[in-house]
Amino acid sequence: MYQLAPGSAANEPDLGPTLPEIALPEVALTKAVRERGWTWWLGIGISAAILVAVVLELRQVDLARVRAMLPASSLFWLVFIISYLSAPAADWLIYRRLWRIPVAGFGALLRKLVGNELLVGYVGELYLYTWARRRTAMTSAPFGAIKDVAILSAMVANAVTLVLIVLAYPLLGTLHLGVDTRTLLISVSVIVATSTAILFLRKTLFSLPRRDLYFVAGVHLVRIGLTTGLAALCWHLALPGVALQWWLLLATLRMLLSRLPLLPNKDIVFAGLAVFLIGHDAEIGALMTMMASLILCTHLFMGLGLVASEARGIGRR
Repeated sequence: MYQLAPGSAANEPDLGPTLPEIALPEVALTKAVRERGWTWWLGIGISAAILVAVVLELRQVDLARVRAMLPASSLFWLVFIISYLSAPAADWLIYRRLWRIPVAGFGALLRKLVGNELLVGYVGELYLYTWARRRTAMTSAPFGAIKDVAILSAMVANAVTLVLIVLAYPLLGTLHLGVDTRTLLISVSVIVATSTAILFLRKTLFSLPRRDLYFVAGVHLVRIGLTTGLAALCWHLALPGVALQWWLLLATLRMLLSRLPLLPNKDIVFAGLAVFLIGHDAEIGALMTMMASLILCTHLFMGLGLVASEARGIGRR
């Protein structure tokens, strides 16, 4: 019979390495798979959908034609980049206050922008929710904040639209661009009704403290003003023969037209406004085509880069 001498480690039998010392890659892999809940798979699905949208859109874009239209001014590119990043930067300021989101979270907000633009509206908010759910140390209940931010964005835009309608109504009425009074009144009624309903149900809908709600609304208001002004400056740098104040007026009217829910043929109405206010029919048409193509290509290449970055991260893990 084997006996151990008390206190003698030398006489202990060699039983081999204990369980914690044994490398079990299969066990680690199984644990990692279990930790990937539905939010992880949904985030991957949205990234895959963005990739598909990028591939489909790139097949239809004439990159050589777009490149030939681009201005060479370095100032134009600086203003365009600032304009493009202004929306995710505003979101980062908001969620920095609400969640203490790190700088690395800016990539998730870029995916939110690209997802909304290339897929369908609010799919970006869904991706942001899945991203935040996987980071419970940052926030344990992200849904309420994302919902409040989205609702306030719509409310602030509606409020700005109503103010612009009051200011621009005499101009729209004299141009005879197909904006009839009945359609305009119905559109205004829809905006007023939705905003009033949100205000009436604010205690039920909103979950953030009042001070945070005011902060979010203020950031959205600044973002709207900044993006409108930067769009006008981009147009002015691309076509400097037209004074900046006319571009500011046109950018403001474009935002107004984009927010009217029941207005048909918005692009035609905007083109008519541009020609009436500025003239240069061919140049205005080429400029708007160039800007639309540039923004689309930026979304596409940004989406491609973000998906590639996420794929590399998954590969490393």
